[in-house]
Order: sequence, then C-alpha cells, then structure tokens
Amino acid sequence: MRCAGIDIGSRTIKLAVIEHGKLVLSRKSVTSHNPLETARELMSGTVFDVITATGYGRHLIEGHLNCPVISEITAFALGARFFLSGCGSILDIGGQDTKAISLDKEGNMNKFEMNDKCAAGTGRFLEVMATALGFTLEEFSKAALSAGKAVKINSMCTVFAESEVVSLTTQGAARDEVALGIHKAIVSRSAGLLKRVAPPGKIFFAGGVAMNDCVRILLEKEMDRPVFVPPDPQIVGAIGAALSASEEV
Repeated sequence: MRCAGIDIGSRTIKLAVIEHGKLVLSRKSVTSHNPLETARELMSGTVFDVITATGYGRHLIEGHLNCPVISEITAFALGARFFLSGCGSILDIGGQDTKAISLDKEGNMNKFEMNDKCAAGTGRFLEVMATALGFTLEEFSKAALSAGKAVKINSMCTVFAESEVVSLTTQGAARDEVALGIHKAIVSRSAGLLKRVAPPGKIFFAGGVAMNDCVRILLEKEMDRPVFVPPDPQIVGAIGAALSASEEV
C-alpha cells in the first residue's frame, strides 16, 4: 500500500509517498498563483493508493480530489516522530507563519503556540531582509555567522524592518552585522513561542527556515538544548499527511 501526503503551503507545495513505513518519494514546487494546478503537476506520474492533504490549501485539494484532510499541527506531530522517535518539541518556521508544538509521550499534540498575524520572523521575512541587504538566502546566513557582533533590529514588521535595514546600511552599518541582528531577532521571537510550550529535551526544527544554519545555531544557544533538523525539513508535513493516510487504511 502506497500512501501519499500533500502539504499545500503558502510558499511551497510538498508531496511525500510512504510505502511499508519508508519514504519512497518526495517532491516540492513553488506554490505559484495556481496551487491546484501545481499540486496536480506534482502528483502527475506518481503512483499511490490513498492521499491525505494538509497545509493552508488542504481544503482546495479536498474539494477536487475528495480526499481526507488533517491540520498542520497533526501533520507535523506525525512527521516529526517519523524522523525523531520520542520527539516532544517541534518548531516549524514556514513561509508565512511560525508554530511551536509540544507532544505527549504517545506523540499526541499537547499544546501549541502560533504566530500567524503577520510574516514577521518567517521565511518570507528572511527573503525580504536578504534582498534588502543584497544577499542570496545562502549568503545571508553565512554573512550572519561571520559577523563579530550584531546590530540590533527594533522592528519585526516586514515593511518597517526593511526600511530600518536600508537606513542602517546607508548610515554605514556593516551588512554582516545587520544580518546577524536580523537572525537574532527571529530566533528571539521563535524561542519565545517555544518556551511557552516546549518540555525539556531535543527540539525538532522543521520548515524552510530550518535549512538556515545561523538560525539553528542561535536557537541552540538561546534554548540551551540540542536542535535536530531532518534531512529535508520542508517535507515533514507531507510525510505526516502520508502517515495519516496510512493509519486510516
């Protein structure tokens, strides 16, 4: 039995297929202006028996494929345990929101905190700040790690922070120091969510921002505990959806 999961995110769409408890296929694509068409393209040529959807656009898929849906919280709880047995704390920083989730010993969601009021501290925020400083995302992380000190960023609103960054650089602030300040502000915001829900122990870090080494390193320091990043942190929700489909079967 091949079970698929599709995660319709605000920035990317992810597809995962599980067979006999193992991940046998994963695909990703930018969400685009037509997420349904992008999802169909991802699924094209993929063999599976059942599929479950999650993410922002899960109900769009549900209506067209008549498939079950699960919340992102449930999907990430299942997906995290797939990679890290006994996982109790999850931080997911995606394109437009940040979620901190705690799990009980059975892997069920215990409680969670979510920052979904604006894009502050999310993947989109990082993209805008990197562009404002003239970096690619990879260069942005490396520049922050190379900085000897951080320039404090006062605003986490994407629009105001971009204006603040431009102002700082025109006043002569070093780009790498501004980059480090931005990363520290993101980590401080995310750690605040985690500290309200996370039990002691290792933190499972998912979402596109988990690929940023500077955020991971600063998060370990801020939380004073190890942070685990799976091989592909963007497909955790899709794997969780696939596991949910498997459980339904």
